[in-house]
Amino acid sequence: MTAAVLRLLLAVAYPLLAHWASHDGGGWPAVLALVDLALIVQVDGLLALRAGPWALFAAIVAGLAALADTVYPQLLLLTPPVLFTAALAWWFGRSLRAPREGLITRIVAALDGCAPAQLPADVYRYSRRLTAAWAWLLGGLALANAALATIAVPGGVLARLGQAPPVAITQDQWSWFANLLNYGIVGGFFIGEYLWRQRRFRDRPYTGFFDFLRKMAKLGPAFWRGLFD
Repeated sequence: MTAAVLRLLLAVAYPLLAHWASHDGGGWPAVLALVDLALIVQVDGLLALRAGPWALFAAIVAGLAALADTVYPQLLLLTPPVLFTAALAWWFGRSLRAPREGLITRIVAALDGCAPAQLPADVYRYSRRLTAAWAWLLGGLALANAALATIAVPGGVLARLGQAPPVAITQDQWSWFANLLNYGIVGGFFIGEYLWRQRRFRDRPYTGFFDFLRKMAKLGPAFWRGLFD
């Protein structure tokens, strides 16, 4: 099994594990979800049997296991939905600052087989606005996740600090939004934008949604890694 396939399986499992752990409220389910997250990050080094990643992974597992009977694993479980969406929002927004090209602009140019500056003017403008829209959407989700994690009861930040939140939601409600609904919102935006784009630009170099996904995949690992530069 390749690292990419294993990472995909672990990534699909994470929101389900995280939601189960939040619903259960115990330390060990939270540890299991956090170990899954550590595997997603370190899978390349672990499969390559490098000593450093294995030592770090062992230390993470040992540390989490030592904390399993405390409140800390559940507290740590509040952070990934906030940090992940905030990091993605920053990544999209950062790409709009000169001399960089917008992240979506670079993807569109790669699909068209040209440099970003060679894109038609209307496509170029649209791709930059879409990059900004993704930044705002993800930033909004990060803020919403943080706010809901603060007021969740009984496992939210204020409740753990012994403070009664002015407005409260249940732990399950927070988890449904942060661990599951976030993905639905992102997926819905992705599909909705694609449908609008098909109406707005009828000469794109793909014949349908699945052909679009196939061409995105064919850009290759090197291209996708380069987007982080």
